[in-house]
Amino acid sequence: MRVLVTGAAGRLGSAVLAELASRDIAVTALVAQDPGPTAAERVVVGDARDPAAVRTALEGADAVVHTAALASPEVAAPEVVFSANTQATFVVLNEAGEQGVRRAVIAGSLSVTGLPFARSRPSPPYLPLDERVPLQIEDPYALSKQVDEATAAMMHRRHGMTVAALRFPFLGDQARLAARAERLAGDPAAGAAEVWSYLDLRDAAHACLLGLTAPLHGAPVIFVAADDTLVATPTEELLAAHHPGVPRRTALPGRTVAIDLEPARRLLGFTARHPFPEERQS
Repeated sequence: MRVLVTGAAGRLGSAVLAELASRDIAVTALVAQDPGPTAAERVVVGDARDPAAVRTALEGADAVVHTAALASPEVAAPEVVFSANTQATFVVLNEAGEQGVRRAVIAGSLSVTGLPFARSRPSPPYLPLDERVPLQIEDPYALSKQVDEATAAMMHRRHGMTVAALRFPFLGDQARLAARAERLAGDPAAGAAEVWSYLDLRDAAHACLLGLTAPLHGAPVIFVAADDTLVATPTEELLAAHHPGVPRRTALPGRTVAIDLEPARRLLGFTARHPFPEERQS
């Protein structure tokens, strides 16, 4: 198998390169700028929105992991965030389909719920979050992720591709997670919109690999996260303080994250292997 990884110089893209290289899987990296030494066997410098660059990068590829995106609504003008993200996803998946690729993973986000960046600060309609939760989108980044998921479904119908959209929470290595955990310890409200969820980058990269190899079909949308939260306070206490009155469909003992991870286990065979802090791992 040869895998094209777009956005391969980014935080998640770099982790995916490392995961695939550790398994001796050939990788082509599509990057906006020359990244220097990389784990990829082949590097193509170009824009994921450019069909010609994507066609070049797809030469010999059997599968795609698409991570190229502007990562929040705050990094550029609203119209730029929305148009850049949606155009890149459309171009990458359509060109892949045209070249006969039948398996892809796109990096989705918990932000598609609309909760993390909403100015009105809504609460979720129920917890734990699952793939059927009604979206409450108020920002261009979340909207771009909704369109990306719709694009994945369209590409399945158009090309017969299986495209898994993985809804990731806050991602980081152990140092980045430590900084986030320290912030949330002092201000738990800052994590309420994301239900204090997280995922180590190594686990995120492994989930992307499983998205390419698990027996999937269609365009499944799957939440992927660590089993627990980033804060020491029990989840039920956090929810009582920051999401009072939100119906809970199941008990959330201890630090259990308020996301339904059963589909990730059932469809991908995924369970996070790198908790924070990592010394908790048995």
